[in-house]
This record gives sequence, C-alpha cells and structure tokens, in this order.
Amino acid sequence: MSKESWYETESWYAPLKSERERSEAEEKKQKKKKIKRGWRIAFWCCLGVLILVGSSLLFRETGSGKGAPAEKPPASSERPSIEDELPDDWRDFFRNYYETIENAPAKVDIPRIKVPATFTLEGRAATGEELSLQELYQKCMPSVVGISGYTGKAIGYSWGSGVILSSNGLILTNTHVIDGCDRAVVTLYDDREFEAKLVGADSISDIAVLKIEATGLPAAEFGLSDALTIGEHVAAIGNPLGESFRMTLTDGIISAIERGVNFKGRSMSLLQTNTALNEGNSGGPLFNMYGQVIGITNMKMMSSGSSIEGIGFAIPSATVCGVVNALIADGEVRGRPSIGITVGPIPDNVREVYGDKLPAEGGLYISDVSKGSDAEAKGLREGDVLLEVNGQPVAATNDVAVIKDQFSVGDSLHFKIWREGEIIEVDVELKDTNDIYG
Repeated sequence: MSKESWYETESWYAPLKSERERSEAEEKKQKKKKIKRGWRIAFWCCLGVLILVGSSLLFRETGSGKGAPAEKPPASSERPSIEDELPDDWRDFFRNYYETIENAPAKVDIPRIKVPATFTLEGRAATGEELSLQELYQKCMPSVVGISGYTGKAIGYSWGSGVILSSNGLILTNTHVIDGCDRAVVTLYDDREFEAKLVGADSISDIAVLKIEATGLPAAEFGLSDALTIGEHVAAIGNPLGESFRMTLTDGIISAIERGVNFKGRSMSLLQTNTALNEGNSGGPLFNMYGQVIGITNMKMMSSGSSIEGIGFAIPSATVCGVVNALIADGEVRGRPSIGITVGPIPDNVREVYGDKLPAEGGLYISDVSKGSDAEAKGLREGDVLLEVNGQPVAATNDVAVIKDQFSVGDSLHFKIWREGEIIEVDVELKDTNDIYG
C-alpha cells in the first residue's frame, strides 16, 4: 500500500490464529514496522526541515481548515538537501516507501456446494416513502446474520456479518471474513445456528456466498447503488466487536461515490460513508432509507498515528449483484482484465533528490510485477516508471484503472516506460484477473 498519506486502509480483521502463530507473526510484524518506521521518521523529519527553512511546500494544520501561506523557495544553491537522509540507491527508498503487497488469493477450505443456477440477484428501483430508522430496523434486521469462521482446532473464531439473499439459505458476506477458515456457522436474528457450505468466494471483489440448509428465511431486497447521491441518508445493521453487540444499527450519509481505494495492490471502487462501522460489521448490509441493500460494508480508514472517524466503505450493490450471480453460476468470476503491475506516485521532493535517476515529472513507480502476467513476459520489472498508457500520461493510480477498464481480456495496451534514463515502449496484453491472482 502506498505511503501517499499518513493513513492506511485496513480490512476489519483477519481470522484468529493459534497462540504460537500469532506470537511469531507479531514478532515479524514488529520487526518490519521498526524498519519502516525508521524510514518514515527520517522522511517526515526531512520534510519538517524544509518547512522550517522556508520551502515552497504547502501544508495544512490539523483541524485549522486553513492552509499555511506558501513562502518563496530559496535559490537552488541554497536549497536544503535531504540526500544524506535517504539511501544512495533510489530503488532502496521505494522498497521501503511502498509496502510489499500480498497478492495471494484468499484460502477458504470450507466444504463447497454447487447450487442450481435458478437464483439471480438484481437491484430494484426504490418505491413508496422513506422509512424512519425505527421502521427500517424492524423491517431489515431479520435479514442480517452473524458469521463465525473457524480454523482447524484453533481456540477462538473470526466474527463478521452477512445478509440473507434467498429464502432457501443463500447468504452473502465478505471473503476476508472467512479467509483461512475450514468451517463457518451462520447465526440468524432469532439465534438459530446453521453450518454453512461455500458456494464461491472472490478475493478481488471481497464477496463470498455461503449456503445453509434452511427455508422460509427473510431475504433482503437490493437497491440500485447507481442511483445514489452524495448526502443521501443510509444505515447499517451488523455485528460490531463480536457477538455481544449483535444487530447494532448505525446511520449516516453517503460521503462519496466511486471512491478509489487500494486494497492488496488492487483498486476497488467503493461507496464512502460516515456511518459508524467497526470490527465485525464486515460483510453486513448498508441500507438506503427504503430498506434496500445498496452496499456491503467491507473496510474503514485507520491510522497508527492519529484518530480517524467517519470514513468507512461499502461495495456498491451494482458490483455485488454481478459477482454473486457469477459465483452462483460458476463458483468464480471470469472476464475481469488485469495488467499485473502495482504502481504508485513519485513524491516530488524524492524526485528532486535522486535527479536524473527518475523522470523529471509525472509517471508512476512500478513496485511489483505479478508472475504469470504479460507484463512479466514482456520484461517489465520493479523500478520501471510507467509514463503513458495508450498515449495518455499517467500520474495517479486511478489513471491506469480508468484506461484499463475500457478494454477486455485479450486486448493490449501500449506502455511508455522510463527505465534509468531510457524510454522503452511495449504492448502488454490484458489477462484474466483470476489467471494472475487466482
């Protein structure tokens, strides 16, 4: 994930591990954090020095709402240098600046089941009048479930939320809720529990479908996320912080639509909401005020160094419907194009320090090239800088996604690459995402 800002996006939890595994994992994590923290501290200290001597950088004071006035930068001969604080090799800097991305697909060992492809999930236009929060809760609460995921003989379990898709037991949740699990139990609103089997789980969209042997269940109604507007009132029902807080109702607004969020090196287009969401809400429904599911909550913004409130995300119902129908029909999702590279922007002050080792402006640093991709086959590698895609300059990660999404698996994109002062042009074929990451 990029260090573009001081925050990080995190999925709400990973399944519990054994005590020994947790201890070893935590030790490795702490070592890794210390190394990264050292680079991070050095990096930001250098920026602080630049500010104190009157650089042209513009910062905002936390909570002030006003930008500090920009000062005239010193002459180039007097400009302070941070060269001594950064590694001599620019590639070493970027290896620490961009975290290693774990592109491995989710590993779900829950017994699978094939269901007849007679069910189709479709969003419907809202009708009638808006509900009060009390009316919404009474109507929608019975369609929300708790998901408990178990791993082998480990003590403890992961906990999340889900929503009933059909009266005969199809259940929707997030893939990360059951990642690493070999058993899952669904708890209904009336406390009945059912062992679940896996219909399909998709790591890319973070959508999974389970099946329980039950009938007469109150299925949720899905709405049209494409019809949402910023400022529209929404509500979530889920199971934050475990079983003790089951069926908690929170409300807020839609803060942004089609918000690009990086997750495990891939960009997701999500709904942003200020609705209170916490661990355990994962996989639960986000409702419009007509009682329709317009999103599935799956992550929130977190920071190790500052408090962040009211920035949560949900997978739009338009995305959910397509993935669910593919999982029910085939057990997987096919046809999504992927380049197979992970890119991120280049900070201007770092560009200045390393001079001709990096392009003078624009471009995206390639921090990873996935095995099995055509990008790998065509010789792209870590340390290359992507300047253009099909003749269009790129400077933000979403620039690449917007261009790519106009094409299909099998199509090719023309790349202009900067490699240590040389310009290389190459055509890269788009592969099916599952063939690279699945």
